Amino acid sequence: MSSLSTSYKRVVVKLGTSVLTSGGECLDRAHMVELVRQMARLKRGGCEVILVTSGAIAAGREHLGQPSLPNNVASKQMLAAVGQSHLIQQWEHLFNLYGMHVGQMLLTRADLDDRERYLNAKDTLHALLNFGIVPIVNENDAVATAEIKVGDNDNLSALVAMLADADKLILLTDQQGLFTADPRSNPQAELISEVNRITDELRKLAGGSGSNLGTGGMATKLQAADVAQRAGIPVAIAAGHSEGVIERLVLGESVGTRFCADAQPLDARKQWLLAAPSSAGSVTVDEGAVRALVDKGSSLLPKGIVALSGSFQRGATIDICNHSGRIIGRGIARYDGASLAKILGCHSDQIEQHLGFSYGTVAVHRNDLVIL
Repeated sequence: MSSLSTSYKRVVVKLGTSVLTSGGECLDRAHMVELVRQMARLKRGGCEVILVTSGAIAAGREHLGQPSLPNNVASKQMLAAVGQSHLIQQWEHLFNLYGMHVGQMLLTRADLDDRERYLNAKDTLHALLNFGIVPIVNENDAVATAEIKVGDNDNLSALVAMLADADKLILLTDQQGLFTADPRSNPQAELISEVNRITDELRKLAGGSGSNLGTGGMATKLQAADVAQRAGIPVAIAAGHSEGVIERLVLGESVGTRFCADAQPLDARKQWLLAAPSSAGSVTVDEGAVRALVDKGSSLLPKGIVALSGSFQRGATIDICNHSGRIIGRGIARYDGASLAKILGCHSDQIEQHLGFSYGTVAVHRNDLVIL
């Protein structure tokens, strides 16, 4: 089989359930092998491929004969437990046809919230790539609860792209890309070919899940694209059944919707803050602090904090909110919640006077803070 020469060195390909089933109830193995053929050509051309795959629950339903089950978490976890092994077997068989080995990584948010576990996952991913193995990533739906779920494989794929230091993220779905309106109900809808910055107006264009088999819709794809963009990774959303779609995207063809990477991406620590951690608490800041954080890139000082919520330790990740409750940033607290409560509104030179000690003049340092 011929190879495909490309300037990209590492690409993450995310496949939604609707792509893997071609809109039906069973895995479309013929289409899966075509997608693998394209990924194999990439790899032979020197481009490493990471696959983020949905479809475990659909595979479980197929294997069990499409049973009628209660619509609850336990049923979905059971289907995922059954389906995940069958799904990875399918991928292993298909990649083996092209002489390629695969390695499975099952992740939850708990693996990404903790900085050490995040770095361990990064090391595992890079070890697989260094040995020429194709990492196949999915959320660990068999054990994940609402509290520890990433929630969808779109956002998971953005996290994986950052873990892998990828050059491009490809999100394949049952839609051609992002449209000016829902193309399923509005024939006047036009495809948006390129997006430089995701705005609130664009978010309003995104609807819910397009398939009753999947958990992601265009809204989650925009969330994923936003995270990846800010990490300096270009993103494409395209139809998974478009002919040669993976190959065409890595060759630079205008397919689907392209999201340009930020010219000044966040550093590695801020990428983790942006994408991974769930927050242990929050602080509310005044308008002066909002302007200093957003417009000037300043650190958060105790003087700008007017209220806090939650019980958190020093070093915990906290949300930073404006007076209306909107989260404007996320950062690592220099003080625990109890100590911070004692210095709300205080000038920095009064911290030691109130606490009897000091960890510095700021509540959250700008190096440990990302603006959302």
